[in-house]
Amino acid sequence: MTASVLRFPATQSRQATVIFLHGLGQTTEVWRATMHWFFRQFPNIEWILPQAFSKPVSYNQGQLRASWFDIGNLPPGYLEWDEAGISQAIGSIEGIIQAEVHRGVDSRKIVLMGFSQGAALSLMVGLTSLHELGGVASLSGWIPHRMREHIIQTDPSLPVFWGYGINDTDIPPYYSEEAMGFLRDVLRFPAHLLCFKGYQGLGHSVSTEEMNDLTNWLLRVSRLQPVVNGIRTV
Repeated sequence: MTASVLRFPATQSRQATVIFLHGLGQTTEVWRATMHWFFRQFPNIEWILPQAFSKPVSYNQGQLRASWFDIGNLPPGYLEWDEAGISQAIGSIEGIIQAEVHRGVDSRKIVLMGFSQGAALSLMVGLTSLHELGGVASLSGWIPHRMREHIIQTDPSLPVFWGYGINDTDIPPYYSEEAMGFLRDVLRFPAHLLCFKGYQGLGHSVSTEEMNDLTNWLLRVSRLQPVVNGIRTV
């Protein structure tokens, strides 16, 4: 379960669903303006923003913060592993996916997105789900090392967008480069499924350039057309 869910229903015939997961200490409201920007371009997509419960976070000396799972260090340590919290979080997002499938949405039209800790969770769900998903987008994310033994992709078919800031100190570029190597060299993801981009001058945040690249990627994996000034482009 999640604390709450913010939804932006499709205003035209729904053809896809995006589930967006916020970062550590954030609320879904932080992303409302960004989601509105996407929403205007993709009226055929329903956007779902779950809210994590507030819980004690070791990195913040036990203070209550909205968190998908506990974390003790930033950048994340090699042995960081809140097994119970991660299992519960994965189950919560899988529950949302299952509910969408029950509503008649083809799982191949469901895309996961996330920022930072939400990106890590999106990747863990996407790489372990029994559902064939439409894609997963990581913004300033990472793949926890202890999770990798649970990831089995015998025939990788999941499109992945991976954006990161060159100046990010919370999740430094090495984490993105190393994780991309894991997808490419260990899981044997073919190059055409991987979109890997670093952004000069960007820290632990997102940028307009990154959002534009993410939009183009989403167009490809959803096979939809964007809307500009109320007119669908071709």
